[in-house]
Amino acid sequence: MSLAVAGTVFAVIFLAELPDNSGLAALMLGTRYRPLWVFAGVAAAFAVHVGVAVAAGDLLGLIPRRPLEIVIAVVFAAGAVVVLRGDDDDDDEELTVKGKTPGFWRVAWTGFAVITIAELGDLTGITTAVLAAHYKHDLASVAIGSVLALWAVGGIAVIGGHSLLRFIPVVWISRVSAALMVALAGLSAAAAVS
Repeated sequence: MSLAVAGTVFAVIFLAELPDNSGLAALMLGTRYRPLWVFAGVAAAFAVHVGVAVAAGDLLGLIPRRPLEIVIAVVFAAGAVVVLRGDDDDDDEELTVKGKTPGFWRVAWTGFAVITIAELGDLTGITTAVLAAHYKHDLASVAIGSVLALWAVGGIAVIGGHSLLRFIPVVWISRVSAALMVALAGLSAAAAVS
């Protein structure tokens, strides 16, 4: 294992993930549920994501750009709809399900599912696969650097989302997140037709 390779991969993936839709999803979940429970699911999803990207290596790089951009645009648009439909929820710190607060497994599973779906065809997945192809001799360093970067961004988003509630109501966070997702869907759709 090489600390230089892991550090390089960490820096690249961290910067690529910061403005990503997964951060928005983790932030939203962090505003609604217990941050540690959300992070457990988010961290597991990122670990699976990295495992798949590293295992796939340069195969993910073979996906044609246009179909990939179309899928990304649809996922962003669907994410915006899901976020906006959640606006009917109370502004309580934690959401309830059938009259009770959801437990650890339900929250962790929600975080896992949301991040897994959000990461499909994602830039960081493709970047991780390309880095794995480049550093074929040291896949462990690529995996460790990538997963640590994703966990760092996910942790920042979850904690930031939970703290954000002190200043901004969930309904406004949802609306801004949905607007950003619509904008990202538009950019992906434009990239698909260009």
